[in-house]
Amino acid sequence: MSDQGYQPTLAQLRAFVAVAEYRHFGTAAARLGVSQPTLSQGLAALENGLGVQLIERSTRKVLVTSEGSTLLTQAKLILEAADGFVATAAGVGHALSGPLRIGLIPTVAPYVLPGLLPALRDELPTVSPQVVEDQTARLLEALRGGALDVAVLALPSEASGMIELPLYREDFVMVVPRDHALAGRTDLGLDVLDDLPLLLLDEGHCLRDQTLDLCRSADAHPIGGDTRATSLTTVVQCVAGGLGVTLVPESAVGVETSRGDLATARFAAPAPGRAIGLVFRASSGRAEGYRRLAELIASVAPAAARSDGTVTR
Repeated sequence: MSDQGYQPTLAQLRAFVAVAEYRHFGTAAARLGVSQPTLSQGLAALENGLGVQLIERSTRKVLVTSEGSTLLTQAKLILEAADGFVATAAGVGHALSGPLRIGLIPTVAPYVLPGLLPALRDELPTVSPQVVEDQTARLLEALRGGALDVAVLALPSEASGMIELPLYREDFVMVVPRDHALAGRTDLGLDVLDDLPLLLLDEGHCLRDQTLDLCRSADAHPIGGDTRATSLTTVVQCVAGGLGVTLVPESAVGVETSRGDLATARFAAPAPGRAIGLVFRASSGRAEGYRRLAELIASVAPAAARSDGTVTR
């Protein structure tokens, strides 16, 4: 039975929302920057105060109860309102300060962070960045749940309730073994993808989906294989080992081809590519600050990536 005078704390609500989103206590605690015991205690206190079981725990999985599902949306709205209240009070609608939780997809993070983190220290010294690297779907879930403030990912995100600020566009480049017949070419057509031993990232990576979409648009049928990798570095090293070829974004070429006996081949203009953008909740009270952040990211994007000039105040 609930305590009629009970008032949940924001920390307790954040614990509930994080566990409901990630379905894993360890992951939820890490995303909130607290210990797992602290997270568990906060959730237990919330359930005891409400007199309602929100999360069903077992040794194998974590489930949201029907009562928890009913209350989850309201909990998210409360946290969103609280974050907006604090943001407005601090005046960060125009200037960012304090903790800033930034999510980045794995095919962006290694190539943007070396320029972004020093720039944040220099240009926004009152900001304390916290970096999360993850796949697009999980970054968007974290954004919706309030565990992230912004995310840098491929556009369009097709996520409702979000604002997208384009940052830059970059071409896709083929990476091949140095002695490959296509090495050094700069006039490739999309038909070249047909029957190639094309290595892809594992399921869930947007670059994998983009590559497959490109093949479908060209009616190309690359040769599949059993090679599975979760990072571009691993895929490129498989190319160096003679297992096939792959497509990488322009910003990754310099880093990923510096190791191993590799070469590149480029598509004729207009080359296929992708757009990268900054995504945040439309309900956030920090829109102007995030526009400043977008300008900063675009300014430090790898030189090989071409800004589309659409980030404006």
